Amino acid sequence: MGHKIVQDLSNSWPYIVGALVVAMLLCLIYIFLMRWFAGFMVWLSLFSVVGLLSYCCYASYMKYDELGRAGGDSDSASSSSNSNSGILNQVQQEVDHILHMKYTWLVFLLISAVLLGIVLVVMLFLRNRIRIAVALIKEASKAVASIMSTLVFPLFLWVMQLLVTGWFLLVLLYLASSTHPVYKAAMDNCTCHTLSGTYEAGDRCDPDTFSICLASCPTAVCHFYGSEKEKYVNYLHAYNAFGIFWLMFFISAIGEMILASTFATWYWTFNKSNVPFFTILISTARIFRAVLCCLRCFFWCLEKFIKFISKNAYIMCAIYGKNFCRSARDAFNLLMRNVVRVFVLDKVTDFLLLLGKLAITAGICALSFHVFTHELEYKDYVNIPSLNYSIVPVVIIGVGTFFIATVFFGVYSMAVDTLFLCFLEDCERNDGSAEKPYFMSKELMKILHKKNK
Repeated sequence: MGHKIVQDLSNSWPYIVGALVVAMLLCLIYIFLMRWFAGFMVWLSLFSVVGLLSYCCYASYMKYDELGRAGGDSDSASSSSNSNSGILNQVQQEVDHILHMKYTWLVFLLISAVLLGIVLVVMLFLRNRIRIAVALIKEASKAVASIMSTLVFPLFLWVMQLLVTGWFLLVLLYLASSTHPVYKAAMDNCTCHTLSGTYEAGDRCDPDTFSICLASCPTAVCHFYGSEKEKYVNYLHAYNAFGIFWLMFFISAIGEMILASTFATWYWTFNKSNVPFFTILISTARIFRAVLCCLRCFFWCLEKFIKFISKNAYIMCAIYGKNFCRSARDAFNLLMRNVVRVFVLDKVTDFLLLLGKLAITAGICALSFHVFTHELEYKDYVNIPSLNYSIVPVVIIGVGTFFIATVFFGVYSMAVDTLFLCFLEDCERNDGSAEKPYFMSKELMKILHKKNK
């Protein structure tokens, strides 16, 4: 089975790469469309989910009723399998057997109905919160469109993470080859006595000193048996694993702080046309200066650093340039003063962005499945390879697509979180007077019944 999977991957890798490129382009198109049609796309996603869950309820009920009338718990799809059949075939037969049970579809019906009810309740009772979330997504779209370099910025993080991964693999290979050879004696019914000990068949030996045994055992041979790793290698493997995780999260944290600083600069610039052209480079320099300040007091604030580490602390640090612990405290106090609004809006915006990621992933997976199973008609010059297990490249494409969508939508997520904290701070700091005007957009002021005098 492993050989067949490798063969499938070797035949289909160009299509996998092509599908991931298409996924990246779809993410970019989706983000650009959000710039002008954020409200429409969000509500379309919500109603699409309602329609999909409604169809799942209908289809599950019809299947449950059909199997109930036909006796769906019979042995029409026996789970017995030939002992010589492959693992995947056995799994397929078990799945077929489960899908021919009427109570399976009853469970699907209940799950779909519960999810549909939750979505409808959210849409009914949180309409105003959804409106604010849509407005925040629109603001994030404006910020991203105003600073287009933020869409290219994830590529820089990818390169850094690839370098760290390459270093990890290089160290891993060196540690894996950190072994010493093992030699064992082979002799026919004789024992060799030397100053360093007695050798019998199967004992470890040293080829440099084993020649003395040839006098008493002429057919004796000290041959290479294998390699044995050094005792300290396991500890170095653990250290190497800790290193890659620490560096990966460090790079991710640096990226989040740079994006937070960039979007905060956009928000707190009253006239958006005055946003600096090299905002992301200025933010990068600002963040590295903040990192140096953190490193100066790292040892005494390590405990607080671990306790209060969070995305919101990065945002406050990027806005005000204060030290990390104070930023964490300020972010915590600000969020606690608006705990209900924070919880609802945070979950709503996360849910709305998740819908976009799932829509792109599901679309690419569905298209890939139809391509690899030859359910679509092709021209003669399109040669789709015949695979043993067509599900393998589909799964790889799905995972890769979701990862790509997560990276691109991560920019949006960071923009929304940053602008939301700026929005809360704007509400507390300003009152709409000529001396303290609101920095929020007119749409947000309209939703919250606020205005600048």
